[in-house]
Amino acid sequence: MDPTQCFAGFRPGYLLHALPMLIRPAARRTRAFLEWETGGAALDPAWLRLRDAAAGFPSTRPVTGPRPAPGALRRLDVPTLLLLAGRGRAHDPARVAATANRLLPRVTTVTIPGATHHTLPLHGPTAGELNRRIEEFLG
Repeated sequence: MDPTQCFAGFRPGYLLHALPMLIRPAARRTRAFLEWETGGAALDPAWLRLRDAAAGFPSTRPVTGPRPAPGALRRLDVPTLLLLAGRGRAHDPARVAATANRLLPRVTTVTIPGATHHTLPLHGPTAGELNRRIEEFLG
């Protein structure tokens, strides 16, 4: 779901908006960033509380790795569903889709209109489309 740093880098504007939260983590900075990224979408209250609590552990970073090598992705011969956020600000979903379609031999790429990087998968208005696409892919 809307993978970052896998098929394309972050948009510079996304990183600039994230900078205050990354430099001095705090719940209010995280909330401000999420408000900007989601366009004010209603987010799951339990998930928001978890995000607020995570701001209290600034030395703990998300697990990330290097971008997969193009050759390794070309050899990935398994059915793959790539769900992208149509209104995402983290990266350009069209660019991500184009790169994935070029590199992955068995990829199904779907852009979820109205979704942003941080609304996937818990946002009610886009959850139905997301669930339908997953069910179709697995069915």
